[in-house]
Amino acid sequence: MKRSIGLMMVMAMQLAAVAQQQPADTSVLLGGKLIAAADFAGRLDTTQWIVEMAPAPNSSVYTSDNRLVLDTKGGVTVWLNRLLEKNIRIEYDRNVVMAGGVNDRLSDLNNFWMAGDPHNKNLFTRNGVLESYDSLQLYYVGMGGNSNRTNRFRKYEGNGERRLIQEYTDTAHLLQANKVYHIAIVVKNGVTSFWVNGQCYFVYKDAAPLQKGYFGFRSTKSHQEISKFRVYQIQ
Repeated sequence: MKRSIGLMMVMAMQLAAVAQQQPADTSVLLGGKLIAAADFAGRLDTTQWIVEMAPAPNSSVYTSDNRLVLDTKGGVTVWLNRLLEKNIRIEYDRNVVMAGGVNDRLSDLNNFWMAGDPHNKNLFTRNGVLESYDSLQLYYVGMGGNSNRTNRFRKYEGNGERRLIQEYTDTAHLLQANKVYHIAIVVKNGVTSFWVNGQCYFVYKDAAPLQKGYFGFRSTKSHQEISKFRVYQIQ
């Protein structure tokens, strides 16, 4: 009984801490100056998007029906080839396709943002394998990671440390098959937040904020579709 009460107290404290972190002001999701956009019409613009994909059979990144498609057996990062600075909001729609395809797996709707390489001026030198990014500085959300068992928010420190800031394991925060999610990522005045369908999943006031860097769609062994990509400069 004492153990059960103690566990309940710990869970209550964790939930309270999460609640305190949630920003009440949803105005960060509105307004701003549009500075980048992609509707993925026609062939993938490889000057705007840099694909880093682990060499594996049955893996491809392409556009179809105004969607960017990640259909890969291994890891993949698709970088927006534009340096983002200061206060920004990134928005897009994304779903994990489950239709019996060879790579269809409900997992890893992931993102890198404000990414930079403290050891190399050229960020785009990797092969899509997740461990190859350990030396970067960036923020990372792995939504539905570990075969849809975890939602994790990390900060990569640039020295190999991938610091875990917050995590969910409950079903409500994990992925549903073939569901379109509207994702918004906000960086504003040293605070970064990650929103899903208007709900703030993660928010972090960073004592040493990353104030410029690159954004990348990230995944591994899955089939995903991305559309309506927009980036706004905000006040």
